[in-house]
Amino acid sequence: MKIKKIALALAFSPRMQAMMAEAARWAKMYQAKLYLVHVGEKSEEAEEKISQLLQSAQWSANDTTVLWRKGDPTDNILQVCKQEQIDLLIAGALKKENLVQYYLGTPARKILRKASCSVLMLVNPEVDAIPIKNVVVNAEDSPYITEAIRTACEISIKQKANWLHVVREVKMLGLTLASLDDCTEEEYDQQRNSLMQAEIENVEKMLSGIAHEGLRINIKLLSGKSGFELSQFAQKKKAELLVVGASPRRLFFFDRVFPHDLEYIFQDLPCNLLVVHSRARKEATHG
Repeated sequence: MKIKKIALALAFSPRMQAMMAEAARWAKMYQAKLYLVHVGEKSEEAEEKISQLLQSAQWSANDTTVLWRKGDPTDNILQVCKQEQIDLLIAGALKKENLVQYYLGTPARKILRKASCSVLMLVNPEVDAIPIKNVVVNAEDSPYITEAIRTACEISIKQKANWLHVVREVKMLGLTLASLDDCTEEEYDQQRNSLMQAEIENVEKMLSGIAHEGLRINIKLLSGKSGFELSQFAQKKKAELLVVGASPRRLFFFDRVFPHDLEYIFQDLPCNLLVVHSRARKEATHG
C-alpha cells in the first residue's frame, strides 16, 4: 500500500490530541504528507487549537495542509479524499455501537462503506505510542487480499511486531465434511486434514510473493460465521491492529440485514481496524 497522503478527520473532541498523535505517527512511518480535515467554522480560536495540536504531536505545520469545510461531515470528508487523492484516511470509531446506530449508520460506518481510499478506524487512540505487537490480517478471497496481506507484513516489519496472524475463513469446510456421512472415521479425518492442508498451502502461496523476512507468522483457519469468528480471534489474541481488504463493492442496507464480513467486524470492533483499498487496482480497473 503506497501511502503518500494521509488525511485525519479532525473533530474538536476530548480525543483530538490522541487522534492527532496517532496521525502524526502514521505519517512519520510512511513519510507522508498530512491533511487535517475539519468540518466547522474557521476562526482564530480554531486555528490556535490546531497549531497547539501540531506542536504537541511534534509535527511540522510545513508538512500539513488544513482543510476547512462546512456542511455534512461525512460527505465533506469523502469529497476531500477524492479531490486530494488521499491514500489513507484516519478517523475515530466507537468500540461498540448500539442497535439503532448499527442499522441507521454512524458517520464512521458511512465513511467505511463509501471511501475510495484505505481507512484506519481508531477505537482507542493514544497520545503516547502503544507498540503494535500482534497484527491480524484477513486472508479472505477478495480483490484486495494480496494488498491487505502485503500491508500487514509491511506494518508488522516496521513496528517489529511479535506476531502476524494470517486468518483464512474456510466457509465450505462444514458443508463439505457434512457430505461425508457414509465414510469411516479414518476417512473423515483424512479428508478434513486434506482440506485444511490445501487451505494452508493457499495462504503460503500468497505469502511467497510478499516480503516478510524475519516475521513470525501464524496461519489460522477458522470456520463459522464469516467476519464474526475473525473479530473474536483478533480479540482473543489481543491484537492492536486488524487488517482487512475493502469490500469489492459498496455496502448497502441488505448488507446490514444479512451482514457482509465488514459489517460483522464493524458492529463490535475488537481493536483498531485498517481497511485496505488499492488505488492502483481501482485505476487499472477503470482505465
